[in-house]
Formats: sequence, structure tokens, C-alpha cells
Amino acid sequence: MRKYNSTNKVLVTGGAGFLGSHLIDRLLARGDDVVCVDNFFTGTKRNIEHLFGNPRFELIRHDVTFPLYIEVDQIFNLACPASPVHYQHDPVQTTKTSVHGAINMLGLAKRLRARIFQASTSEVYGDPAIHPQTESYWGNVNPIGYRSCYDEGKRCAETLFFDYHRQHHLDIRVARIFNTYGPRMHPNDGRVVSNFIVQALQGKEITIYGDGNQTRSFCFVDDLIEGFLRFMDLDTNDSSQPSFPGPINLGNPLEFTMLELAKIIIEITGSNSKLIFQPLPSDDPMQRKPDISLAIKKLGWEPKVQLVEGLGKTINYFDQLLTD
Repeated sequence: MRKYNSTNKVLVTGGAGFLGSHLIDRLLARGDDVVCVDNFFTGTKRNIEHLFGNPRFELIRHDVTFPLYIEVDQIFNLACPASPVHYQHDPVQTTKTSVHGAINMLGLAKRLRARIFQASTSEVYGDPAIHPQTESYWGNVNPIGYRSCYDEGKRCAETLFFDYHRQHHLDIRVARIFNTYGPRMHPNDGRVVSNFIVQALQGKEITIYGDGNQTRSFCFVDDLIEGFLRFMDLDTNDSSQPSFPGPINLGNPLEFTMLELAKIIIEITGSNSKLIFQPLPSDDPMQRKPDISLAIKKLGWEPKVQLVEGLGKTINYFDQLLTD
């Protein structure tokens, strides 16, 4: 893109969503101009309404499965429903969002010669046979299961990104995001953190799927966004050396069982909620934990916010949301 001023203009697809809205806050805070693109399937105007008076913020209602013609310097491709409740609502559209959306954003980046970031996922590892998961692990994914629209869509998007990188020398960044939580999560997204918090605040029974011994690692949203920015801004000092495209794991390596998480949330909220147990959903992985050695080495990044601190901020957000 030909530049006539020094301001960096950044496109964020899925910008009205949980992660996208936090990313836009950081981009604006450092002086970038931001174009937010969202079709508002899972994103909400509530997440970005505080930005409507900012002259460096623009909003476009658009579905990334259709081409977009715009002039920007960088692209963050975050558009895709990311919770099972949402991505299983219309699985064909979910796959199209990952695949057609990637094709359209890569085509735009190719035309503009813009650096482009892909928000991939730890779901590309499926129900992993190795633990923790390194970027070299190819995964253990069911290609025809109920979660496949999301898992396989993201895997195909990674393929497209690396093929554009090899074939068209596009400057790409592919991050594999592990479980993330924080303010602006959708209250009805069906994810474990939001489920437990909403049920605890409302005094309802807390639903544990399976026996509760399956594990996840939880990264607070502020830590994750810091990883996004460090990765996107990474440049080699030697122009003869290629840029680092990834993939790179971004997540918190501290592991908790679902039972441990539920007990922490009950304690913080002071809830009288009891635990109930339901059958484990199909293809739900038993464990998920990132090996972040590469992120530490390449980005100097690792999470700083402890789970109790992050849950406190998230619970305060949901408490206010549910009482408004």
C-alpha cells in the first residue's frame, strides 16, 4: 500500500468480538488507525460502543466470506465464531468463514502487500495424543465430527496462509490460540469460564461435563493481546533473513481441572451453587496445554496474569452485565 502519512492503518476482522475488541483498544491506544469489520453474528456493538466517537476508529458491517476492498497496512483476521454453541449453530457457514474468509483476506493482503495475522486455534491439535502440545505436533482431529466445522476450517485456513506465504511471498503470522477468558466474553457462548461464572452469579447449579478431571489452561485476554502485538510487530534485524510466520502457540501453560476451576469461581463469587454432572460432549478433548517455549524464545512473551486475578476481573464484568 502506498503511504502518504506515518499512521499505521490496521484492519481487524471480527473486531466487535471478544478478542477483536480488546485488540482494537490496544491498537488505538498506541496511535494506529483501525477499521473494524464484523457481521455481528457473535460480536456485539456493546463491545465497541466506547469507540464510536474516536476519529481513528471506523466500523464496517461486512461478512468476510465476501471480498472486501479497502486500503490498509496490516490485517488481523479474527473473524469466526469460536465457541461450540456458536460454531455448531451453522456449521457450513463456520467452515466458509474460516476458508472463504482466509481466501478473501489473503487476496486483499496480496494486493496490498500487507502483513496479515491469522487467529488460528489450539483446536487444530484436536484431542491431543501428546502433552503439552508443541507447534510441530500435527494433531488428532476427527474430520467428520460435530466440532469439525471449526477444527478443520482453521486447519485449512492455516494451509492457505502458508501456501500464500510460499507461493506469493506474503508476510504472514499464524498464532494458535489456547483457551482465553476475560471481560466481553459472550455470556451465552457455552464456554466453561463464562458458563461457570454466569451459573454461580445466578445461584444456579454449575454444570460439569464428564467427571470434571479433564484439564484446560486459561490465558487472560490482556496477556493474549500482548502476544498478538509482539508477534505481529516482530521483524528480523537482518533484511536477508525471512520473517517468522509461525505457527506459534499463545496461551497459559498452567493447567487446571474443571473441578478446580468450578471451586475457584464458587469461592470468588461467594455462591451457594452446587455441582451437577452431565455426559461429556462428542470429541471434547480430555486435556489441552500449550508448550510456549517458542513464544518465549521468539517474542519474549509469557502470561503474567494469575487465574484468580483474571477471574476476579471477569466476574466483575459479568456481574455488571447481568444486573444492567
